[in-house]
Amino acid sequence: MKKLLLAGTACNAIMILGAGASQAEELTLCWAAWDPANALVELSTDFEEQSGHTMNFEFVPWPNFADRMLNELNSGGQLCDLMIGDSQWIGGGAENGHYIKLNDFFEAEGIDMADFIPATVTGYAEWPKGTPNYYALPAFGDVVGWTYRKDWFERPEIQEAFQEEYGRELAVPASLDELKDIAAFFQGREIDGNTVYGAAIYTERGSEGITMGVTNVLYNYGFQYENPDEPYDMEGFVNSEGAVEGLEFYKELYEVGTPPGSSNWYMGENIDAYKSGQVALQMNFAFIWPGVEADPNVGGGASGYFANPPGPAGQFAQLGGQGISVVSYSDKQDAALEYIKWFAQPEIQARWWELGGYSALRAVVEDPGFAESQPYAQTFLDSMAIVKDFWAEPAYADLLLAMQDRVHNYVIAGDGTAQEALDGLVEDWVEIFEYEGKL
Repeated sequence: MKKLLLAGTACNAIMILGAGASQAEELTLCWAAWDPANALVELSTDFEEQSGHTMNFEFVPWPNFADRMLNELNSGGQLCDLMIGDSQWIGGGAENGHYIKLNDFFEAEGIDMADFIPATVTGYAEWPKGTPNYYALPAFGDVVGWTYRKDWFERPEIQEAFQEEYGRELAVPASLDELKDIAAFFQGREIDGNTVYGAAIYTERGSEGITMGVTNVLYNYGFQYENPDEPYDMEGFVNSEGAVEGLEFYKELYEVGTPPGSSNWYMGENIDAYKSGQVALQMNFAFIWPGVEADPNVGGGASGYFANPPGPAGQFAQLGGQGISVVSYSDKQDAALEYIKWFAQPEIQARWWELGGYSALRAVVEDPGFAESQPYAQTFLDSMAIVKDFWAEPAYADLLLAMQDRVHNYVIAGDGTAQEALDGLVEDWVEIFEYEGKL
């Protein structure tokens, strides 16, 4: 990692020379309002010094991020010169002309997508998927994983009680079934005079929360978005026997191992529950892990991290994260491309990781010292190796809302059966793709 940072002198000199040929501009970068955004502000001071450009930032809280920024793009607005858009936006960004295609720029500047984690290239940059057509540079690798109270797990009296009840050692779960057992074990248990609960999981209905949660189980029970041999053929894949069992599992996990009143929780609520000592386990995106480590109550060795456990059909985890794109409506595209060139440098990516950003550059994550650089680094690597993502179709928002409603109604409200929920989801998605002309 240090070698990468030291290697930056020559590259920075090149950047200075390149920037000198262009007029200083004020650029606006749009992203979500969260801890990594604050790290990017700090990182970007280097770009300002090297280029002479000024960086402005428009950060929107996650619950409002998609509505705000997709409205901006759909209206052809010029607020954003650079957009760090969610992974599912790439199809709409490409097909609707919101993002400029970056292939020629990458070739001219020697930016090779083979230098990035393959899953992030597919998830954040490519459209159509599986083709070498790039509309973003992988900017922030993220994935759903798990945080646990390592200090609680190590207490002899808790270990003894778990061994007596389940006949095995209390440890990082090796399967989803073991995870559910652990959540049930801690549910309502008294620790240090306080009643605690099993797990904080995603249940939020309004934006994307419960979908980003339930897919971590559905994938591992055999759910697929479509027939691998026939695009948009969803019958028997979305609502397969395994997918039904997975949805039933998620409902059972919610019922036996989550805190009272957690029927509409997403990232922020899970963080709060975990840091305040309410739960033994927390489902959340990896971006939270630096904050966990720094927390006076649950950091400093009190917490551990593990990848989403396998189920009967394999081991997968829901991809998060974003790519950075140049907005086609910007009149400062040359300066915006300078920013992407600067951001792609190995020494900048190494610094990005140090500040709490999740680099997708292989030179950073494959460095021999990376796995030991943070307590959660190895879990990040393990998790990024098993990712799947939601639809990245231009109609992703409609597809997402349909899944939010169907899944929340069953898991949280208890309406109907899992089979009925997934059968209904197939009907919803067929209707959407018919309207889009895909069927």
